[in-house]
Amino acid sequence: MIAANKAFDLIMERPGDWGQEEIPFYKAFNRILCEDIIADRDFPPFDRVTMDGIGIVYDKLSEGQNDFVIDGLQAAGSPQMELNDSGKCLEVMTGAILPNGIDTIIPYEDVSIKNGVATVDIQPGFKGKNVHKQATDKLKNEVLIQKGHKLGTAEIGVLATVGKTVVKVAKLPRVAILSSGDELVNVEQTPKIHQIRKSNIWALRADLEKNGISPEMFHLIDTKENIKSTISTILKNFDVVMMSGGVSKGKLDFIPEILEELKVEKVFHRVKQRPGKPFWFGVYENKVHFFAFPGNPVSTFSNFHRYFVPWFNKSLCGKSKPLYKLKLAEEFDFNKPLTYFLQVKIIQTSDGPQAKPMIGKGSGDLANLLATDGFLVIPENVDHCPVGSEFEYIAFRDVGL
Repeated sequence: MIAANKAFDLIMERPGDWGQEEIPFYKAFNRILCEDIIADRDFPPFDRVTMDGIGIVYDKLSEGQNDFVIDGLQAAGSPQMELNDSGKCLEVMTGAILPNGIDTIIPYEDVSIKNGVATVDIQPGFKGKNVHKQATDKLKNEVLIQKGHKLGTAEIGVLATVGKTVVKVAKLPRVAILSSGDELVNVEQTPKIHQIRKSNIWALRADLEKNGISPEMFHLIDTKENIKSTISTILKNFDVVMMSGGVSKGKLDFIPEILEELKVEKVFHRVKQRPGKPFWFGVYENKVHFFAFPGNPVSTFSNFHRYFVPWFNKSLCGKSKPLYKLKLAEEFDFNKPLTYFLQVKIIQTSDGPQAKPMIGKGSGDLANLLATDGFLVIPENVDHCPVGSEFEYIAFRDVGL
């Protein structure tokens, strides 16, 4: 058995590499960018009107002129007009190019218009008001989005703005999720008294789909021949294999033995942690990563978020987010020489957000996860955790921290 932090390091030392692909920009949400995105022209590309109103020469106001004959209308999307008489004005629309000869925009709410004459009721205060000057945001050829960035909604908008119809992103892995155990039945079935419905694989699938991965799901019948045949085929067709169950010390837990026979390199089996002590991790032919989580739901859940999620992030963009720390809202004791993933709920206090322990009834208590937001990582050498002590926090629910 190895320490939990050692298990983490061993996994992170073996990131996946699934190459790159080019996809339409509108399908790139939540994907990792594999190229710098460059401004194809200045941002904004011209002096842009930011308010509906009239455009004038500011010096005329300074000289005391308040009435301006309207000499035309500059609409958004129309070629640039020119103000030929500085004593007149042009009506302008938001988003239009600033007409030549005009330097200041006064919004409609600050003027009165009658018989084709605009009277300024409220002075703009300075020259250049309500004009977004060319190149004040970004310059042409400047890097807008750096390689390795995760693309969100704002980034999709920028891709469209620069005309990047096809974008190069990190390719996502082909993932297989395996469940095992004759006690498991499909969700739509009514289980017998000695059976339960499959749940772990659906929770894993939901988390993977959140990251853009559409995994395939398989169920292994508890016979060694069936398991070996199925896994052998899967290893040849997927980049990541994720399994729930079959790695404990039960007489029907064949997985470690079968993986050895299939020449999957075992990196470790069994970790000094709770929940999830029987966790198995290995690599097949230096390219297929095999995560075999214990079958109890809280074990699968905690191990997925502690190990797979940061490994996946590092594989795609070369780094994983560091865990931030939270203070305990209540004292907690754990007198075992193991790293403990303490289920917690985030509460707001006068000292900011804190973690309230939510003690369940063991690693099989799936329902307790409904009341929790994440896990605090209690190191194996800590047995007493007083109120206010800080520990690393693994979030699985977004609570706005």
